[in-house]
Amino acid sequence: MEVDIVEFVVPVENNKSLFVWDIEAGITEASIYEGLHAVFSSFGPLYLLKVCPNAPLSTPGFYALIKFYSAVHARKAQQHTDGCSLFQNSPVKVRVSSKQMPHFLSSSRPLSHANCVALANHCLGFNGWTSDIITLRELPTDEEEEEGGGGPSHQQLKLGCLLQLSFPCHGVTTRGAALLQDSFTCTGPDVVLQKRRKLHRMVREKALIEAFSTVLLVLLGDGKVMVELRQMSEHLFEETAGLVQVRDWGQVEVQDQVMLFPAEEDEWKEEDLDLSVW
Repeated sequence: MEVDIVEFVVPVENNKSLFVWDIEAGITEASIYEGLHAVFSSFGPLYLLKVCPNAPLSTPGFYALIKFYSAVHARKAQQHTDGCSLFQNSPVKVRVSSKQMPHFLSSSRPLSHANCVALANHCLGFNGWTSDIITLRELPTDEEEEEGGGGPSHQQLKLGCLLQLSFPCHGVTTRGAALLQDSFTCTGPDVVLQKRRKLHRMVREKALIEAFSTVLLVLLGDGKVMVELRQMSEHLFEETAGLVQVRDWGQVEVQDQVMLFPAEEDEWKEEDLDLSVW
């Protein structure tokens, strides 16, 4: 039985990337994207599908880069689509990327919140997992510093969230924690409300990303999926006087400094595109 392990990280391995070319010029990019997605997503969940026009000095047409989460899915897709016409009249070429990824791009990066949810839903179903907030607290910050001349004040918001991620059908439970802070100039009560609402969403999403980072999806050859957990340093929280205190945050130091994480990652970057093929 063929088994593959999928992590909730951005796939950078060469054997998970496919390069498709010889795509005809008489088709719109939107139609090409739709056709490629319909074909290749049938083999497994996709992290990236990017359609680009050929270089100006090349034959008119398009090429595409497709990134899978699973190397097994990518290999099967390449074997079944190379030399097929797919959605056009002439056959396309499909190859596995072969160029080695630069070291600074090969380190694991966690998936964005949207990609974590999409991957979990694809592999486990919409009812295959649940998330519950255990603690969400606004934490004390430095005292506000008012600007001279009676102008608007400079304020800070700091939120901590502890979240539980469960997979009922597999009897697996894990947790994720996040601590975010934002500094801003307060020009009115609406500004504070908007900033607080945004930070609430961001800290919940970051905690869910942290929880998914401990999860391994074991894809079995018969189409079944198992859920396992990687060993991680625990995030120890205790509630004291209604506050969340972080006791251990792994490699991120948060006692004196709080890191503000973006709500979403960029889906792809130009330097991530690897167009070398076998």
